Amino acid sequence: MTATRRLTLAAGGLLGLAGAVTAAAWVEARAFVLRRVTVPVLPFGSPQIRVLHLSDIHLMPYQKRKLRFVASLGALDPDLVISTGDNVSRAEAIEPLLEALSPLMARPGAFVFGSNDFVEPTFRNPASYLFGNSTVAKDRKLLPTWQLQDAFTDAGWVYLDNAAARLSVAGRTVDLRGTGDAHNALDDYSAVSGPLAPDADLTLGVTHAPYQRVLDAMTADGVQMIFAGHTHGGQICLPVNRAIIDNCDLPVEQASGLSTWTTGSQTSWLHVSAGIGTSPTAPIRLFCRPEATLLRLVARDSDS
Repeated sequence: MTATRRLTLAAGGLLGLAGAVTAAAWVEARAFVLRRVTVPVLPFGSPQIRVLHLSDIHLMPYQKRKLRFVASLGALDPDLVISTGDNVSRAEAIEPLLEALSPLMARPGAFVFGSNDFVEPTFRNPASYLFGNSTVAKDRKLLPTWQLQDAFTDAGWVYLDNAAARLSVAGRTVDLRGTGDAHNALDDYSAVSGPLAPDADLTLGVTHAPYQRVLDAMTADGVQMIFAGHTHGGQICLPVNRAIIDNCDLPVEQASGLSTWTTGSQTSWLHVSAGIGTSPTAPIRLFCRPEATLLRLVARDSDS
């Protein structure tokens, strides 16, 4: 066999492999999964609180399978729903998303927005996720964000972009404090900073993008648990969900799932959702299935 023939076969093999990986990544982006996590965060002796964490749905109006998955989550009947943003990618997706979420909107809830709740995404090379943090393009089409905000707040969900709120959840007093999207420098934690209320059973932090400055500030104040999204879990990962990048300054080993965050002498639980969707211009995932997470918050083993 000539050298030219060997090179041709090798090139063909590589192209075939790349095509197979791309096809698998396209399929995986539609292989939705519900994850279940237990977090020992409540005061000793407390009954559990079930929290459903949704993030980065990035809905397009034609994504019927994704809508069915979101609608199915209503059967979980959680005590609290937390949405960490990037709900839609087109204005036409707002109405079907609200319909799919309607059973969950009957439950107590809290939400923040990401950049894609305000503007439509623009074309992005899928491989660009491997080469650093994204930036927001200029002159993007604005979305009618107020439609989402009004629907959520009319249902009783609390809006936490640089705001705080208190909810009664499963008979417990839960304080929440959140920030705007730190990826686009919309965060202002000073608007909600300060000591925790002594009469709250639990204080939760909510933010779209888990930048260290936000995590540090919330943890320093004693917030017991923080919820975030934005990272897509890395989206294109090495096997066993090992993220390569996370599109922020969070250590990549914490790009998805449950971990802890320590600042000084204080430690908070951190849950980063890998999210349900992708950008419509990069509709693939590799070794990182799209997800929602049901977290069972339970009592610590002791008061220590």
